[in-house]
Order: sequence, then structure tokens, then C-alpha cells
Amino acid sequence: MANGQKRNVPVVPQALRALDQLKYEVAQELGIQVPQDGYWGTMMTRDTGAIGGNITRKLVALAEQQLSGRQ
Repeated sequence: MANGQKRNVPVVPQALRALDQLKYEVAQELGIQVPQDGYWGTMMTRDTGAIGGNITRKLVALAEQQLSGRQ
């Protein structure tokens, strides 16, 4: 991949704010201290992976509810 290319582009750009909020909510639920400067790069991989995994679980559960007709 060439320098300057960004492959992680959201399908719905308006959802960025909601996903960012979800990230902070999940971190708080797990008791993970959010970096004050907003830079997540210095955090342990285990912590950021736990946040990402829980976000995925929540989004899959939401999609399953919507597909089954329940809301």
C-alpha cells in the first residue's frame, strides 16, 4: 500500500460520531481509562482489542434485532 492511502473509510460518514461515542461508552463499561489527549496509540493492545470486540458484539446484536423485526 502506498503512503497516503487510507483504506479504513466508513461507508456512512455521518455515523462516525455515533461510533466514536460507542467507543467511549464501551471503554467506560469495561473500566478502561480513556487517554486524556485522545491518542489511543499508547494503550495496550489487549485493552483496545477488548473495546473493539465489545463494539462488534453490540453492533451484531443490534443488526440481529433489526433483521428479526424487533426494535
